[in-house]
Amino acid sequence: MALVSVNNLKISFADRDIFSAVSFQVEQGDKIGLIGVNGAGKTTLFKALTGEYSASQGLVSIGKNTKTGYMQQHALSGSDLTLYDEVMTVFSRLFEIENRLEEIQLLIDSGTVSEAILIEQQNLHTEYENNRGLTYKSLARSAILGLGFTESDMSLPCSLLSGGQKSKVSLCKLLLSGANFLLLDEPTNHLDIKSVNWLENWLCDFSGSFIVISHDRYFLNKVTNRTFELERGHFYQSSGNYSRYSVLKQERQKSEQRRYDNTMNEVHRIEGMIEQQKRFNRERNYITIASKKKSIDRLLDGLEKPESELSSIHFRFTASETSGNDVLICQSLSKSFDGKELFKNVDLHIKRQERVFLVGENGCGKSTLLKMILGYLRRDSGRIIPGAGVKIGYFDQALAELSSDKTVLDEVWDSYRSMNESEVRRALAAFLFKGEDVFKIMNKLSGGEKARVALLKLMLSGANFLILDEPTNHLDIKSREALESAFDEYDGTLLVVSHDRYFINRLATRIISLEKDGVRSFDGNYDYYIEHITETEKTAGLPEKPKENAYKKQKEHESEIRRTKGKIARLEKQIDELDEAADALQKQINDPENAADYEKILELTGQLHENTEKQEELMLEWQELNEQLENLSKV
Repeated sequence: MALVSVNNLKISFADRDIFSAVSFQVEQGDKIGLIGVNGAGKTTLFKALTGEYSASQGLVSIGKNTKTGYMQQHALSGSDLTLYDEVMTVFSRLFEIENRLEEIQLLIDSGTVSEAILIEQQNLHTEYENNRGLTYKSLARSAILGLGFTESDMSLPCSLLSGGQKSKVSLCKLLLSGANFLLLDEPTNHLDIKSVNWLENWLCDFSGSFIVISHDRYFLNKVTNRTFELERGHFYQSSGNYSRYSVLKQERQKSEQRRYDNTMNEVHRIEGMIEQQKRFNRERNYITIASKKKSIDRLLDGLEKPESELSSIHFRFTASETSGNDVLICQSLSKSFDGKELFKNVDLHIKRQERVFLVGENGCGKSTLLKMILGYLRRDSGRIIPGAGVKIGYFDQALAELSSDKTVLDEVWDSYRSMNESEVRRALAAFLFKGEDVFKIMNKLSGGEKARVALLKLMLSGANFLILDEPTNHLDIKSREALESAFDEYDGTLLVVSHDRYFINRLATRIISLEKDGVRSFDGNYDYYIEHITETEKTAGLPEKPKENAYKKQKEHESEIRRTKGKIARLEKQIDELDEAADALQKQINDPENAADYEKILELTGQLHENTEKQEELMLEWQELNEQLENLSKV
């Protein structure tokens, strides 16, 4: 029997349908990703499955052997226990068994023995072993440490934990609850990459079933084998992970678009016939017109605009001017708080048009380093040297730079007074703030709406060096994809802190790992970074082998080819830019208005000469790299 069966489920609030016609079954071993834009009804569906919300229509059936676990059931509410003791409350039945077995043993030791006592003892031993009694303490410790807590954290009172830490405790209790059907709502929130990796491994090994709400596409690809989506009140499902579902969704959308276009073409054809009948102005023509209008009504009944026809967010970041080649140099930076060293010996050198992602465990100082670069925090030692012509734009994950009492319109307009109201409203519309939405008060917005306002202000800044601290945190998948596309076309430089591995993988040209004693730099994306550190961890502490492992050697060779290709692509882009600059200079030299201005011509000719020298230098480097690539490809 299925763990859960849902048939024709509909949920409505105040005469508004959240979703309808939702039907599915969850079988043993199903690992399901639930996706959809913010507000689509994902959490509402979870609450319908737990019985917290009653269905307006349809039926939810829970199998008799199904034990459902939902994170909210394990939420901390004023607990005065320590972190460790709070987690251990999920094993209350095992504690009862241990106490009763001790009582029975005392009875046996005192000579009070009966058949009933011995049977009870045997049954309790069986229950204890079947419910992980022999391993529960080690499992709990493993989960606590795996989710990013330390040994010293275990004795912390829950009342002193941050909101994020409390969420991790609730997640830990859920994973240890013994439920065979889990409902996970954004479980990777508040987890660093190391903890997310631990959770992925745990879920992959989990013998039960789960539905997980997440905007983390990398995570969904790793742990799910089915995908559900709620979109505009409709429910879609397919086998496969997020990437597989995306391919199938594109095919479905193309089919829907064809149907929509064909239907609208037919509607327009009939409307043309109606106009023609009206011109005849005869009684029988009006009968025909009424019939044709009914045909149109039938065609339009239930017809919905495909997603491509609907409003979507539009990002486009453009640098107002070009920076120098060296964008940022940091030398020997260090930082301590209350005598505790956070990091030291941090050296960075970021060049123009690089997309650098800063990774590391929670608490290692990534956000602190960004704020030091921005001048918001003082450094204990070292130097920070910004490049020539660098204009910085900053996205703060806490969104602290946004006002609380302004309207959305004023929040943007006050920062860009040179724009008129129509221009500001057009910009806001591109970020889905339309009509009366522009008069919403900032402190009434959701986290995702605030993030969109902050990104719009950043987009309008024209900055050529964007420093971003967790820019995707509050965004749904659709908004994240739009942001990725915008950054992919951005002509400036990026320094980003992010836990979104899919986001990192698509954009990164370099990964920098922040550690206590400095940084390590890896050319390439997240997959290359993981590949490299995994190989390093495997070989750490092993005696050096006389010959390199062939697989490792092959991977390093492939990585060298990728790096060389990347350098060539960046050089080609620089050469193209110099070509465009040379054309512009030549046009100015040939301009009749400049012909009589000797000093102007001399200045322009000098700039053209410098441009040509730089181009020749880059061409030599380009030739050398192409020769290297040719030699590498032969190996």
